[in-house]
Amino acid sequence: MSDPENVPADGPRVVRAASARFAAKIFHYGNIVAMLVPLPLGIFWLGASMLVYAMNRHNPNPRVGHYTQTGATPLYGALGLVVVVATFFSRGLTPWLVLWAICAVVVIPWSIYQLVLIQREEWHDTPIPDNEDRE
Repeated sequence: MSDPENVPADGPRVVRAASARFAAKIFHYGNIVAMLVPLPLGIFWLGASMLVYAMNRHNPNPRVGHYTQTGATPLYGALGLVVVVATFFSRGLTPWLVLWAICAVVVIPWSIYQLVLIQREEWHDTPIPDNEDRE
């Protein structure tokens, strides 16, 4: 079923500029929240981020995919660092807090910077190609 908001009366279906801008921001908002509240939201965001990435990486507007990818790179890099480094942790809480702080210092400013770039960028409606146009 098509969304009536995306179907102009006289032309092809389009992704509205406001919708594309919001889709580009979602991954970065999730990163910030996950870093601020790592338990339990960080764990849930790890799974949800994969879904958001899959939905937005191949958006008809290529800028959405670009900004989604720029959000995924530091998040998955930081989580990869956690897996490798945490293997050598003892049972104390201090190493976990230090590692969380390092990840937050990398991911949060990067996501805020990307949100500023997304907001400053001029967004345009993007036509959705018909099935005949895809190959």
